Amino acid sequence: MATEWEGKSRGTLLGYKIYIFFLCNFGIGSAYFILHLVIFYYVLFSPRSNKDTYNYFRKRHKYSIGKSLASIYKSYYTFGKTLTDKVAISTGLRHKFTYTHDGIEHIDNLLKKNQGGILISGHVGNFEISHYFLEDRYSISKISMVTTMAEHENIQEYMEQISVKSHLKFIVVKDDMSHIFEIHKAIDEGGLVVFTGDRYMPGGKVLNESFLGKEASFPMGPYLLASRLNMPVLFVYFMKGEKRHYDLYARTAEFKARDAQGLLKEYTQSMEWILKKYPLQWFNYYDFWKDRKNS
Repeated sequence: MATEWEGKSRGTLLGYKIYIFFLCNFGIGSAYFILHLVIFYYVLFSPRSNKDTYNYFRKRHKYSIGKSLASIYKSYYTFGKTLTDKVAISTGLRHKFTYTHDGIEHIDNLLKKNQGGILISGHVGNFEISHYFLEDRYSISKISMVTTMAEHENIQEYMEQISVKSHLKFIVVKDDMSHIFEIHKAIDEGGLVVFTGDRYMPGGKVLNESFLGKEASFPMGPYLLASRLNMPVLFVYFMKGEKRHYDLYARTAEFKARDAQGLLKEYTQSMEWILKKYPLQWFNYYDFWKDRKNS
């Protein structure tokens, strides 16, 4: 991958269809097994991504050389399993998974107040599927997720055809900035808006903050918006546990009004905490800290 995220995800429609065929006809376990072949391919033909992932473990977590190399494969495999789980859960196999929660009362409180709020997650774990679990507890129509819809359009259309319908709302980031009005409307109606706070689009405005021991760039938008609106903010994560289990975490942010930098600092500290618990679930496979530029 490039030194910046390139704005789209890998994968072909045929590849998705073949993989989903095995998942639906032979089960989740068989899909996990096939992943080993896919991951082996990526390890062989993704040298830049391998280097960036190696730097994450070696420089950010201070792993040994051997452990860092082994963790590249483990991280890819963990990511592949979260994608498999996403497909399985969205196509009707939610009942095969369990989850526990830590801090869910913070989400409860925001929804009860009906005053709106902002949730900030990241490209860690699998928060994108959390709504399939939260639907047992909430009216998901009160939660909106801001997305770039970075998948290829034909893959999006195919997944929409085979997925179980959900009342979760998606707010797609648009060049004309009309998504800003949708975000404000959702908040004004007492809803919660979910952002991913760790990846910016190429050319987007950024804020810099120390993260895992080195300064990195983060998208300005979520932090500027939350600090200007002075809305309640939660940091939320949905992390893969053992086998078919997930752990939901929600933590309250404490920050001053109009202090976007202060909110970002809290976020990076929160992300450091979650990544110490789940180091393999950092899924930004590019030169996040610009290590290659300095090597």
